[in-house]
This record gives sequence, C-alpha cells and structure tokens, in this order.
Amino acid sequence: MKSFAWLVATALFLSALTPAWADKKQKSDNAQPKIAAYAVGFYNLENLFDTIHAQGKNDFDFLPDGSYKWNTVKYENKLKNMSRVLSEMATDKVKAGCAVIGISEIENRQVVLDVLKQESLKNRGYKLLHVDSPDRRGVDCGLLYNPRFFTLEDSLYVLYIYPNDSTGERPLGFVQDPKTNDIKPLPLYGDTTHITRGFLVGIGTMAGEKMAVIVNHWPSRGAQSIARERAGYQVYALKEALLKKYPGIKIIIEGDLNDDPNNKSVVDELKAVSEVSDVKDAHSLFNPWYNMLYKVGQGTLLYKGKWNLFDQIILSGNLIVGNPQPDATTAASEPAQGKKAKKGNKNNAAKNYNQLTYRSHEVFLRDYLIQQDGRYKGSPLRTTAGGTWLNGYSDHLPTIVYLVKEKE
Repeated sequence: MKSFAWLVATALFLSALTPAWADKKQKSDNAQPKIAAYAVGFYNLENLFDTIHAQGKNDFDFLPDGSYKWNTVKYENKLKNMSRVLSEMATDKVKAGCAVIGISEIENRQVVLDVLKQESLKNRGYKLLHVDSPDRRGVDCGLLYNPRFFTLEDSLYVLYIYPNDSTGERPLGFVQDPKTNDIKPLPLYGDTTHITRGFLVGIGTMAGEKMAVIVNHWPSRGAQSIARERAGYQVYALKEALLKKYPGIKIIIEGDLNDDPNNKSVVDELKAVSEVSDVKDAHSLFNPWYNMLYKVGQGTLLYKGKWNLFDQIILSGNLIVGNPQPDATTAASEPAQGKKAKKGNKNNAAKNYNQLTYRSHEVFLRDYLIQQDGRYKGSPLRTTAGGTWLNGYSDHLPTIVYLVKEKE
C-alpha cells in the first residue's frame, strides 16, 4: 500500500510540471485553459536543383557535366537530407511539426514535390505554394503549408523592381486600387539587368485568424547594400497594403534577407524593432532575431568564423500588442516554453492567449547539421564545399517561431 501511495504522489508531482501552454488535457476545473501551439519555420535549402537544364537559366553547375558533377545519386541524397530537416523542424515542441515553412533556393516546383514524396514527409500532408521567379539562376521561393493548421485562401507574387536612378523614384511591384484596396502585381519594368527573386505571399487563416506569410530571398551579398534596402522598402509597402486590404490581418515576413538584423534594409527600410516594448500597433514589426544574434550569439550561417543571421522571421505588431511576452532572448533550440521567468520580469507575468500570439523562437540547431571536423568545422554542413561533395544539408540553419492561442 505504501508503494502504491508513493506512485500516486509521484504521478501527481510529474503532472504539475507540464508546460501551461502545451496542448494537454487539463485535470481539474481550476486548471489553466488549454493552449494550442503553431510553429512557423523558414529554411534555405541551398541549391535544390535537379539534373536537367532549364532553358534560359544559368543552372549549368548543377548538371552531370557541370562543376558540381550533379547526378541522380547526389540529387536523391539531397532530397532525403532536405526532407529529414523539414520533417523534424519543431517536432520536439509541436508534435505535428511546422504549420507553415517558407523555403528558398529551389529550382522549380517539381524538386519540392520530390522532397515531399520522401519517406519522412510523405504522410505529413504538406501542400506547396510556388511561383516561378525571373531569377537568372532559376532559384525560387516557396511556401509549404499543412492544411490542418493553415488554410490557403489567396496568393500574390510581387516582383522586385529596380528604381529609376535618373529620377530617384522608388517604384513598387504592385498598385493598390484606392476604392477596393485590391492589390495588383505589376509586370517587370525599368532596369532588368540584375533580375532577382520577387516576394511570394500566401494569404489564409491560422487558428481562425486571417494571416499573410511573405516569403523572401533578397539580393545576394554580392550586390551593394542598397539592393537589399530596396527590398526592405518594397516589402514594408506590401505589408501596409495587406493591412489596408485586410484590416486586422496578422503578417509574417520571413526569408533569407542576405542581411543581418542590424542592417539598414531591416532597421531603416523594413522598420523592424528588436524589443517588444517598441511595438506600438499592428503596423509595427517585431524582429526577435536581433537579440538572438547579438545577445545569445547564435546565427544561421558562418562566414570566416563569424555568425550571421540572414534567415529571419519577423512578426506584425498585432501578434505582440496586448499580450505580455516572454524574454525575446530565447536560446537556440531552447524548448518553446522557455526557461523559468526571472523575478521581476513583467513580460512573464499574466499571459493573455485568446488571440494568436508570439511565444518564442529558435534557431533549429542539431549536431547532424554542423560539420564536425576539417577546415569548416563548426559551420553548417553544406552539400558541397571546396569542390568536394559532403552529402550535407545547407549552408544555412533553419529558424522557427512559435505562436500560441487558447483553445475554445
């Protein structure tokens, strides 16, 4: 009898450790409300090319006779590796994985469908939103979404438009009807010398709330900073147009920005703030990755021994405002419930999750994603480095943001 009583007491103690926000059955009428969690991810798949030449595209490195000697064996291994990462993202905190995942550096729709056919993903149920970009290399962005958690209702593809340097005009890739607020994407115009990726927008609902996800892959670091500043300016305008068209819509801007959280494109043009206290309303943008890079010291790609954090997921202020937040300095791969609140941290006091709300974030960091020895030890384990096929993953690490909402 003593042993039975001890087991009962132990079970009651362990049940008390269940995170309050997790989607678990409550045991008493006085327990906290049930909370559902939703994960939003982004991953640069680093040159997910097939082995077939696409007419008009500079994909010659990824052909059997190209510099990477890209063949069926390498392609099939790349598919397996990408599917492993995508299938594991967020599953230690949300069993079903990410509700949506923005992806970049994909050659076409088919290569992503080939990833989704892999054993680790084929039963997940992901759908794909994709539009061919005018990028000269042929790399595109895409949006994977699980219809169980995100219902896609509409989409836009807005082209990156270069400015008219002679007039100083800062053109956009869309116009908005002043009466209906409809957003109409425009065709390419002006300077098309350096055609690059546009901005892919998926519009739908998550947890019963209107949401738009804007997937980005901004101009590379080979271009001057102003090229990415133009992207930040255009995406900010697109965000404002979406708020005008759909009042109250919650917006997530994610992607490989090819800039860090402190660069002009993000701070001055996108106007993203790094502290919850600076978020004023739905028009504000909160960027949790500033503190991740500059306080935690974790990035998503390593260059000359220094971390950068290009892979950012930025949230509209209505995912923040009115809901006290945890400390934004969440460690890489820390459980979404986070560490115990520090004494005096008002952000962790009373939490109101009756609306979809930001809870935490992480860089998805696993040993198998990191090179363990050699010249590039400590860097993300990429597919090819120094001319040698490593059968790795990507030169970028994935990022994840966790949103929560009280269940009805």
